[in-house]
Amino acid sequence: MNAPDRPGVLALPVDARSCGTSPAHEAAHLHVSGRALYVDDVAEPQGTLFVAPVLSKVAHGRLRGMATADAQALPGVVRIIVAADLPGTNLLGSAQDEPVLPAEIVEYVGQPIALVVARSAKAARVAARAVVADIEPLVPILSIDAALEAEAYVLPPVHLVEGDVQSALAASAYVLKGEFAVGGQEQFYLEGQIALALPGEDRTMKVLSSTQHPGEVQHWVAHALHVPTHSVQVECRRMGGGFGGKETQAGQIAVWAAVAAWLTQAPCKMRLDRDDDFLITGKRHDFIGRWTVGFDDDGKVRGIDMLQAARCGFSADLSGPIADRAIFHTDNAYFLPAIAIHSYRCKTHTQSNTAFRGFGGPQGVAMIEAIMDDIARHLDLDPLAVRTANLYGDAPRNRTHYGMEVEDNILPDLLPRLAADCRYAERRAAIAAWNATHPVIKRGIAITPVKFGISFTATMFNQAGALVNVYTDGSVTVNHGGTEMGQGLHTKVCQIVADTLGVSLDKVRITATDTGRVPNASATAASSGTDLNGRAAEFAAIEIRERLRRYVAQAHGVALEDIRLSGNDVLLPGKTLPFVQVVQQAYAARVSLWSDGFYATPKIHYDRVTMRGRPFYYFAYGAAACEVAIDTLTGETRLLRADILHDVGRSINPAIDIGQIEGGFVQGVGWLTSEELVWKADGLLATHAPSTYKIPTAADVPEQLAVTLWHEANREDNVFGSKAVGEPPFMLGFAAFFAIRDAVAAARAGTASGPAAPPNATPRNARVPLSAPATPEAVLRAISSDA
Repeated sequence: MNAPDRPGVLALPVDARSCGTSPAHEAAHLHVSGRALYVDDVAEPQGTLFVAPVLSKVAHGRLRGMATADAQALPGVVRIIVAADLPGTNLLGSAQDEPVLPAEIVEYVGQPIALVVARSAKAARVAARAVVADIEPLVPILSIDAALEAEAYVLPPVHLVEGDVQSALAASAYVLKGEFAVGGQEQFYLEGQIALALPGEDRTMKVLSSTQHPGEVQHWVAHALHVPTHSVQVECRRMGGGFGGKETQAGQIAVWAAVAAWLTQAPCKMRLDRDDDFLITGKRHDFIGRWTVGFDDDGKVRGIDMLQAARCGFSADLSGPIADRAIFHTDNAYFLPAIAIHSYRCKTHTQSNTAFRGFGGPQGVAMIEAIMDDIARHLDLDPLAVRTANLYGDAPRNRTHYGMEVEDNILPDLLPRLAADCRYAERRAAIAAWNATHPVIKRGIAITPVKFGISFTATMFNQAGALVNVYTDGSVTVNHGGTEMGQGLHTKVCQIVADTLGVSLDKVRITATDTGRVPNASATAASSGTDLNGRAAEFAAIEIRERLRRYVAQAHGVALEDIRLSGNDVLLPGKTLPFVQVVQQAYAARVSLWSDGFYATPKIHYDRVTMRGRPFYYFAYGAAACEVAIDTLTGETRLLRADILHDVGRSINPAIDIGQIEGGFVQGVGWLTSEELVWKADGLLATHAPSTYKIPTAADVPEQLAVTLWHEANREDNVFGSKAVGEPPFMLGFAAFFAIRDAVAAARAGTASGPAAPPNATPRNARVPLSAPATPEAVLRAISSDA
């Protein structure tokens, strides 16, 4: 493992005894025994109070007052907090448009309008439901189309134009118009939103928060309390899942708990139950795409004019960068010589939508994959052939619509490898034969690729810090700004530090993420947790390693280049010294045994005004082949088989990476097939519990699920030669959706009736009117539709 050039640091090869292998997750033994501590498991200090929200029952209205006397009189109630009680700012969020508590206007059903503080969680919840709000209803905007008509946006529209689109369309052999919608998605983390706020001396506050972004929680709490940032400490040992839902929106829960603790001067815990969590927090943005596409006889795209509209909810939150990433990933894996994208960030009186695994990328990918499918069916070509024909290739077909060259493209090799390994052509023929003789159960198959850019599109967030301490008994602790949500980040960082110092993995312990140790850390998001924090920790460990090497070289009179650390030993010519002995001797010689490390991603740059540049350090690639069956009488779908070939570079921990690929794939399939968010006419989210919202279970995983890792290391200089693995596998789920579309096309062909079509007419199954999620109802509508 070679570190990049760095002033004063020798890039010394180290025997990798941990990286590249699959040791268990650093907390696996705690998870399986129930001893892993989450925020709700931490012992509550004596006198802890509990906070529950009072929720708006109106989607849009003027808050004229609240009747709180009856609630205040209930047993155990300490106080009720309204906007007028807040000690600091009442506006938070990226655009300063999210009130801590609304003072005048409510903007969605479920918006917290007051807080009840009580001596038990039950007492707080009972009292919260006893508060009566006087809200004058106003006309709400509840859908994307209504927002477009009203020109209601949380942020200004964005337009990206590459090439002469209208000329490209005019010169195309075929022109199609299309539309595709993708629904939202609830993060459904197992551990709900929670925070425990502990007031300290001298106007300080410590917050235990289940958050992907402790630094942002720190800033929000400081602003809400009107204290300097250094007066707030935020700690997160682990989360029970995040998936983007705890990137920004954990901040509000922490603020509410901290405000209650500040006003009562008692420890305060806020833990949302599942129903309230559904109603309060934002989801993945649902999108509508509408386009005109021009293409030639072989299916190659010549030009696209596209509208993208996202339901953002009542505030901006992260909608700007999410919608931007959707623009960036509208190409997915394909060269688009001319394209115009008109992106609208629609304001609706619903929950403020937020980050979810993929961060807008999946919504952009959805649009282009629907286009590829429509083109193939219009031309009566195999969709894989159309996808292959449009792949990025050599210059000039290697430049994205935002100006970045695709330098590391492996899909021209990866895609045919997967097709051959899973016997795609043979199975496609067999499925066609099956469908010809089975009128009720139809089958479908599809292969879809993934190209996903790795880095925060906001360049400033591509930085990380870490702290490594070596103790005199040879044990090591590492702390960094990333957070653990089950994805194995801490495990990988420990492996990197162990190998850099040449010690066994059991010598290294991770400590809780803490704003008091590593300040100003970026969110654990954008799939960059290991890239950023792993390299920062590596740099910190390198500093210590080099100090030890220099000490040994001087103490033993040997050349620096002849000394290396491996296997808990320090190796020098003719002699092996135990690592712990060298550490103790170095301490006695007053050699520093701790160091910080800092890493900033190189090469990236991006102009937000022109939307041009290199927003990504590299791309991660992959492809999935899926076979499905549908019941044409009930609309039920079943995923029969999935074959995945995915690129993680040189894997730091193959078991963790394969687990991320499997989990991301299944979560993507859930978004596209079963997970449906439904709002009532009054703005109430009707699907707000597991009884009405269906996430995938073990029963939805196909019996045949094969995951293979691509053999090549990252071509960019990334830690251990690895690639990010958190988000890219999510989009492998498109193969399942388009296999369902394939089966629906077969069903539609089998139900065609009426007079014979005129010559050269588009076949009835040329366009399959199926958007996502492909629920049973949606499948039945698509089969019977005349569209």
